[in-house]
Amino acid sequence: MRKIVNLLIVALIPVFSCVNSQTSRMYVGAYTSPDNPNGLHIIDVDLAKGVFTPVSQADAGANPSYLCISQKRSMAYAINESSRVVDGIRVGSVTALKLDIEAGTAEKVKALDVPNGGPCFVSLMPGEDFLLVANYGGGSIAVVRLDASGLPSEVTDTLVFREEGIRSARGHMAAASPDGKKVYLTCLSLDKVMILDLDRTTGKLTQTGHASVKEGLGPRHFTFSKDGTKMFVISELVSAMTVFDIAADGSLTEIQTISTLPDDWTGESFGGDVHLSKDGAYLYGSNRGHNSIVTYKVGANGMLSVVGYTSCGGNWPRNFTIDPSGKYLLVGNQNARPQPDLQNQENVALFEIDKNTGMPVVPGKIYDIKAPACLKFME
Repeated sequence: MRKIVNLLIVALIPVFSCVNSQTSRMYVGAYTSPDNPNGLHIIDVDLAKGVFTPVSQADAGANPSYLCISQKRSMAYAINESSRVVDGIRVGSVTALKLDIEAGTAEKVKALDVPNGGPCFVSLMPGEDFLLVANYGGGSIAVVRLDASGLPSEVTDTLVFREEGIRSARGHMAAASPDGKKVYLTCLSLDKVMILDLDRTTGKLTQTGHASVKEGLGPRHFTFSKDGTKMFVISELVSAMTVFDIAADGSLTEIQTISTLPDDWTGESFGGDVHLSKDGAYLYGSNRGHNSIVTYKVGANGMLSVVGYTSCGGNWPRNFTIDPSGKYLLVGNQNARPQPDLQNQENVALFEIDKNTGMPVVPGKIYDIKAPACLKFME
């Protein structure tokens, strides 16, 4: 059995080696409710000291469960994970917020309906001329044009994916390759990663191919190697990480699938999120149920080997992020399935990354927040 780094919440002993202040601004998208009406939280984090300072909250619409940030325009874009029926069509929406960096505030400036509702992911195309939206409920990908000021102006295309006997493809993440030449969409129910071209003039998509993961895995989120030649895909339904080679034409060839869980784990768990260390040497994945972050060493050929597991600091680690310096990892514990015997279930947990092993180590601070779903820094 590989060693698990246990979280000793009761101690909360500072373990951070830095003594100087290193404050970064974090944007947290959260599920809304009557007691949590504002879904966007702006928080300053002294990473070295493990101190969280709430700055402000903003109305980002209902359930802004995923965000992307434009530093160039000082804008945040949030998908609203909900479904309404407008003129007989099921829709979700994307909300644009203007960020006042000096004041630490955000103001909702425009919301745009997106057909085939139930959005769960939004990303910016390189060049920041379009948003890509993955619709879980609608099993689709949508393209949203941004005008010269960065406001969403129109939905230029929507592709819906279906296969016989499957009600919805469950689109889960849509993002461009690092060079911007290809667009990829994970379809959880189809066990596929769709490969598409985006016409940057018309905003129309053309599917050029797909790659499959092993049946039943349910691909969820992905990220790319530092040199852009590998894609790492975490699956939800069977907790696993798949590595793909990326060819010059953007096509994908599987080279490895490895579990995100310890060999002796027999409980229920679901893969969540995936991120690469800033130096490209380590890959991290979140396990909802096992409540851990798995750390892999990335080999020269892109193949992964498990380094170990770190307790996530709460319950149901939906999303996590690495700060701009690359020294810290922060986990949003959503607590979607409360556990009666677990304390501090719903929070953001801060970890320092051990520079020798690449593993997140015991956090020096837990920040309580309702239903955190997405953590972002302005890079």
